[in-house]
Amino acid sequence: MAKNTNKKKNVGARKTAAAPSSGARRWLAPAAIIVMLTASAVIFYYGNSGKRKPSAPAAVAPAAGANTPDMGVTGEPIKMKIAQAVMVTVELDFGGQTPSIAEAIQQIDRGYAPDDGVGRTFAILDAYGEPTPDGKKLHMSMHVSSEKPGMGTLRFKRTGELLWRARIGAPGDAPAGQKNLMIQLGKGTADGGVYVLDGTRGGDNILNAYLQNSQQRARDVWPDGAERELTFIYSACGCPVKVMCRRVGERTMRTKDTPVIFPDDPEVVATISNLMKW
Repeated sequence: MAKNTNKKKNVGARKTAAAPSSGARRWLAPAAIIVMLTASAVIFYYGNSGKRKPSAPAAVAPAAGANTPDMGVTGEPIKMKIAQAVMVTVELDFGGQTPSIAEAIQQIDRGYAPDDGVGRTFAILDAYGEPTPDGKKLHMSMHVSSEKPGMGTLRFKRTGELLWRARIGAPGDAPAGQKNLMIQLGKGTADGGVYVLDGTRGGDNILNAYLQNSQQRARDVWPDGAERELTFIYSACGCPVKVMCRRVGERTMRTKDTPVIFPDDPEVVATISNLMKW
């Protein structure tokens, strides 16, 4: 993005979300669904040799300036490191009945201006919220993960209002490494314990996936009718995206409509939906 991001012509040279990385596309092939579930640290993106981060997943640390009330809309943009996350919370007036979060996220324009002129600089990982008490606006939070150096913006399409503006990384910084999908199944216990799913031993249905270092499958520890928390990790920052699901026979179903997951990576959403049999 050009430095003056308030000018529309400089904000959206590439406003549509970029396609998944070649590694992600490879995972989305039918034969690679097995690999997709692998929870080994070897497959996690931090294992990529080009990534300048420790091998452990990064914490969901707020970006420098993330607490700026206007989120970089006026004055200087907020500053974020590569592979960092920030929560962008807004109240949007749709001029009538408030839409669902899934509908509202489609009214948020992503503006990318990478330093190298290629692809996107960030991704929205999930979004959730509800109408304000008076019902006139939609209170929505978007979890944003930085991916490569450049500028990034979020703008409300209906009014053109700039919601968030950030300078991501510094010129010459390496982009985040390859992103791969990891899935965890909650144990349903008070301590919040999880099973890590190991897809290297098969499983085109989440219930058929083996637990890591075990001969048990997910179906063996997830009773029919029970609600469990599923955690998906597919982000540069290593941030988890959590949803609640109930097992219904050989399928699962979400028990809540939110959060909307990975709106900028529809192919990943399709793969998850296929595994979960949503």
